[in-house]
Amino acid sequence: MKAAAIQMDISHCKKQDNINKALMLSENAISHGAELIVLPEVFSTGFCYEELDNSGESEPFPTIEQLRDFSKQNSCVMIGSIIQKHNNEEVQESEKREREGGEGEGEIDLKGKRREGRGKNNFTNMGFCIENGDIAGTYTKTHPFGKEKNYFTPGDQIEPINLKSYDLTIGLEICYEMRFPEIARKLAIDGSDILVTIAEFPNPREYQWRSLATARSVENQIYHIACNRTGADPSSTFFGASMILDPLGNVLADAKDKECFIIHEIDPEMMKDTRKAIPVFDDRRPELY
Repeated sequence: MKAAAIQMDISHCKKQDNINKALMLSENAISHGAELIVLPEVFSTGFCYEELDNSGESEPFPTIEQLRDFSKQNSCVMIGSIIQKHNNEEVQESEKREREGGEGEGEIDLKGKRREGRGKNNFTNMGFCIENGDIAGTYTKTHPFGKEKNYFTPGDQIEPINLKSYDLTIGLEICYEMRFPEIARKLAIDGSDILVTIAEFPNPREYQWRSLATARSVENQIYHIACNRTGADPSSTFFGASMILDPLGNVLADAKDKECFIIHEIDPEMMKDTRKAIPVFDDRRPELY
């Protein structure tokens, strides 16, 4: 399989402009043989907090519908995230389930201290994976960063997404989550063949981004598609540095700071060979961790 990462500047709150650009770059990647296309975090709007009611979407998700059409026409896989808008009934039902489950009074952390209930917002950062026009799976960002916590409710499940046509499994994480090695490790243990990180990682953190992306690849002996945005929004500038890494951490493709796509072949057999040569997963001792 050939995989591509789309690195693009995201026009703040200009949804259709961004969708058009993403599809144009994706079309170029398809013409170079791409079968799997990865888009940056909230690629269609950026973090458009001031217009959340317009930037957020509910089912049937008009942005995803356009990507589904493209995916079906080109027999490809598309991965990214959008801002999901929940109606009040969904939020109230979720709050009710938490109260009934005993979480309304706060959870207990690892040190035995009670944490306050996380609260509920009407929006989530919803990752998606589309395969040949169908939604193969979704993932809600579980670790919002900074200001995001004021607007987005975190997800509560981390599960890989299976691709039926390719007999491959995708492990999807979103931006800040690359700093939590437990997420990538869980996805790897649960059978992911490819780790995908979609992001809006800003300046001046390029060294951290490259180090973290490499570490997640090496420690899990897995292909890693790390797709970041470039350009600027009202509060930050972005360095890009989208990469495709192999299971040894070698950088196979690097977008630098340009608006472009990168593409490379993914060979599942290399992951198997790497894990056979250095049997990290066989030598783990989880009873000690």
